Amino acid sequence: MQLDFAKLDGLVPAIVQDATSGDVLMLGFMNEEAYRETRARGEVTFFSRTRNKLWRKGEQSGHVLKVRELLVDCDQDTVLIRADALGPGVCHEGYRSCFFRRLGADDSTEIVSERMFDPAAVYSSGGAAPRERDADTSTAPTRSSDRAALRSSGSTSTARTREGKK
Repeated sequence: MQLDFAKLDGLVPAIVQDATSGDVLMLGFMNEEAYRETRARGEVTFFSRTRNKLWRKGEQSGHVLKVRELLVDCDQDTVLIRADALGPGVCHEGYRSCFFRRLGADDSTEIVSERMFDPAAVYSSGGAAPRERDADTSTAPTRSSDRAALRSSGSTSTARTREGKK
């Protein structure tokens, strides 16, 4: 089967879904080389549009996505990757999924997931956590000490918080 990389200037969207729960974890893009690398290694590799290069999910964080199954849509221009996430989360902001905000009718957003890890502790650069990927919405085993540190710092909350209009 040949994927249609021509529709989006050499890229195809790659949706990553947790192979066990079915939850959508993230969306990234692949060029032909990233697709081949993903198939060959069994670990998800994307093409970074901002850096114009390949990046393997987890190369900075250790939060690797192991491919369990690849599916292609009816137009052969999008892939669905069912994967096992090796670590507490895939999002560069510290959440299990990149889809951790609910959009309200008034355009407000509400955080609906618990932060699973501290990005500052995982990404060793000053300030905000770098985007490990070029996904449009972003794993080492969960360490109880990381979760405890987040709880004690108040960074993790199961309560929903309002972010307000942006």
